[in-house]
Amino acid sequence: MTGAAIIIGAGDATGGAIAAAFARDGLTAVPVRRNADALAPLAERILAAGHACVPIGTDARDEAKMVALFDRVEADIGPVEVAVFNIGANSPMSILEETERRYRKIWELCALGGFLMGREAARRMVPRGRGTILFTGATAAVRGGAGFAAFAGGKHALRALAQSMARELGPRGLHVGHVVIAGAIDTEFIRSQFPERYARKAEAGILDPDHIAANYVMLHHQPRDAWTHELDLRPWVEPF
Repeated sequence: MTGAAIIIGAGDATGGAIAAAFARDGLTAVPVRRNADALAPLAERILAAGHACVPIGTDARDEAKMVALFDRVEADIGPVEVAVFNIGANSPMSILEETERRYRKIWELCALGGFLMGREAARRMVPRGRGTILFTGATAAVRGGAGFAAFAGGKHALRALAQSMARELGPRGLHVGHVVIAGAIDTEFIRSQFPERYARKAEAGILDPDHIAANYVMLHHQPRDAWTHELDLRPWVEPF
């Protein structure tokens, strides 16, 4: 049985690129999102390239479903060697208009789902003494911006989770990393909604999903004596 790479939040851009990158690297990609049908184009591209892919639709905020996901992968595909949490919830709202329901949902997407994935991955990896767990962060994980109280709160929580897990699980052979993605990513959303930012693609002013994904694979292959915990990825035009 080949090893598996579970990518929670395998969307059409970064998450899909991460799944494809780990498939090229020799693992069976297991892209995950709530709508299984939405994963079909990604799975077809990976399979057409001659790599292994098993798309699964499930809700990362549901504890029972996350347990079942990891059980299924371990039983039917292979040991989980890599687990990536890539769910995004970047949605601005003034604190004056923010609602409890919306704040809770964003927290569930950013933080609760990350906890459930991280815990289930760790439970399978610790007995083997190996494995990579990576969390996708954002500038909001280190600096809360105006109008992003919910998103910043969720991403701060995810970063704290990654730090805590790294300190506990590093001595047990698991590499836990947090990747800060700062800047616009080459997506249809950016192209259509922010054409002035998308115009900077020609000068490498926005992030390429494939280049982001290559860094996740790099983190997985780092030797234990030189692990990176937090990696900051930003185009040269993005200010610090």
